[in-house]
Amino acid sequence: MSEIQRVHSTERMSRIVKHNGTIYLCGQTAGNESWEIGRQTEECLRKVEVLLAEAGSSVDRMLSVTIYIRDMKDFSAMNAVWDEWISGYPKPARACVEARMARPEILVEMSVVAAAID
Repeated sequence: MSEIQRVHSTERMSRIVKHNGTIYLCGQTAGNESWEIGRQTEECLRKVEVLLAEAGSSVDRMLSVTIYIRDMKDFSAMNAVWDEWISGYPKPARACVEARMARPEILVEMSVVAAAID
């Protein structure tokens, strides 16, 4: 049986889980909830890049991204940031759903699954 590695764990969750060459990131939010959707999206993507690098992966190894958005009225603005960011990379499978967030100020959250670098 292969080992499961959990990184930056708390009593509630782990920020990174690695198993069988696959990396799972917990949901990433901007951290500064006063920002508008575009800036929150940029910060989520920056955090994804940092965590993937720490886990031994990269943006071009993403397999799947689930995006939770507080209000679909922000879908176009979020996508404008996403489209620019992902333009130079292979495209992962992606889902985007409207969701109630833990706090109303959180406008976007992203959960990522990626392959480890061989």
